[in-house]
Amino acid sequence: MTPDTEAMTPHNAPGEATLPMATAATVFAALHRSSGPPFLIPNAWDHASASALAGQGFPAIATTSLAVAAAAGLPDGAGATRAETLLLARRLGTGPCLLSVDAESGFGDDPDEVALLARELADAGAVGINLEDGRSDGTLAPVALHAAKIAAVKAAVPHLFVNARTDTYWLGGREKAATTSRLQAYEQAGADGVFVPGLTDPSEIATLVKRLETPLNILYTPSGPTVRQLGDLGVRRVSLGSLLFRTALGAALDAAADIRAGRPVVGGGPTYAQVQTLTGPVTDGCDYVCGALATQSRSRPR
Repeated sequence: MTPDTEAMTPHNAPGEATLPMATAATVFAALHRSSGPPFLIPNAWDHASASALAGQGFPAIATTSLAVAAAAGLPDGAGATRAETLLLARRLGTGPCLLSVDAESGFGDDPDEVALLARELADAGAVGINLEDGRSDGTLAPVALHAAKIAAVKAAVPHLFVNARTDTYWLGGREKAATTSRLQAYEQAGADGVFVPGLTDPSEIATLVKRLETPLNILYTPSGPTVRQLGDLGVRRVSLGSLLFRTALGAALDAAADIRAGRPVVGGGPTYAQVQTLTGPVTDGCDYVCGALATQSRSRPR
């Protein structure tokens, strides 16, 4: 956590009351404009992962729609997880971290219905929402429709930070040329920030930053620029998307394969008792389990 963000976390010490929602939303927005490296926001998929990340000092946490869908046995990006998304928001929204929710495309094409969802998420404690223009059939929603959703959300919940996502790169790059015009239309509709997952080319990122009025969010990829390099390009928010969830799933599969093959499990994980500390209030026991995880990570062979 940088000095700029440390004073802006919703809880500066265990037991403090949660900030009023409008104030928390202001704090969240300020994270996108603080000096120094970009605002790095990790994505959680349940209470335990959110608690562990909060214990590592991240001032804000987002959800990941892939993990929410996978946990329910449903496809991601198909508008099938409205109830599950709202349930997770209610579980995480009262914690000490600022919460932003991945709401896919808003789970419908009616702007009023999307605004209703935004109100429910805000009531659950969320201070931010991601809305994407990609559709499950591999096409992009009409610009005017997505802009109408953004405008409806801002009218219904003015303090909610709308991170407007375009999938011009994510869906194979067929619509890359429309990236700037789409994002500018979303800014005009009231978006507080814009998100372009799949964009990794440094020169293209730098060019796009110059054409935008709101903070640009980029999805971190291990093969792409580092967080600091993205900051040097003008990026103000970096998301991890489903990376942590997929990494955790991969670690579970590796451990199972090692055990079946008679090999020792490398690294291990937190103990039963340590994970139990994550089931209570986030501020109780997080330092204990997160410290153990950090120690194991440092001692793990590279």
